Amino acid sequence: MILLRSILFQAAFYAVTIFYGIVLLPFLLMPRRWLWQGVLTWIRSCLLVVRYVGGIRTEITGKENIPDGPLLVAAKHQSAWETLALLLLFKDPTFILKRELTWIPIFGWYLARAGMIPVDRGAKAVALKTMTERAVAELAKGRQILIFPEGTRRPPGAPPQYKFGVAHLYASLRVPCLPVGLNSGVFWPRRKPLRAGTIRAEILPAIPAGLPRGVFAARIEREIEASSDRLIAQGWAELGEGPEENGKVTDLSPLSPPVEKS
Repeated sequence: MILLRSILFQAAFYAVTIFYGIVLLPFLLMPRRWLWQGVLTWIRSCLLVVRYVGGIRTEITGKENIPDGPLLVAAKHQSAWETLALLLLFKDPTFILKRELTWIPIFGWYLARAGMIPVDRGAKAVALKTMTERAVAELAKGRQILIFPEGTRRPPGAPPQYKFGVAHLYASLRVPCLPVGLNSGVFWPRRKPLRAGTIRAEILPAIPAGLPRGVFAARIEREIEASSDRLIAQGWAELGEGPEENGKVTDLSPLSPPVEKS
């Protein structure tokens, strides 16, 4: 049943994505705000697929902690879910993402036109400088900068691997940073079948601007990890198992992307 649900989900998700990828092509020539409305419609459609085909409900708490205006958002990254769901929470968000995603035909066009911030992870110091300059420019427009501090997806329970970039951005941008913990990897793991259940995300109180870089780095990791560990434990309890059992699930080809409580 789990394998069949995952196969049906992949088929439905890709069908929705291809449909909107074609329908929204004319929006690439329109103002970004118009394109963004179309993208949001695609995201909401994907989340409906997640809910009704994938059997995954969602709960997002702490929305009252989101301040208005320019903001740095640092979220745990465990699955494709947060790459979509988080975009619905903010007025004008932009993701910091790996440059290779912009090379994908059609999909990459939308990323570029939506004003996402690509990073050449192999360029190191140059990439950090370019990322910061782009983030400053987007922040000046009143946008919210979203970043995954570990740079890539990490399985639930894996030791954290926070990179230097988030602390550098925090010090450079001089705006509050909003930590986000979640447990999406329990139910939507990478290259494994979906598990029906409830993905939970927690928006924590914003960390004020101006802390020393080292103090901030320690605090952001501590708060995100504590929240995520608690939510992951809730997820395993909901499934009635632990990471050992889940790790034995049959592997699949990569699953794709996510959702408010639904």
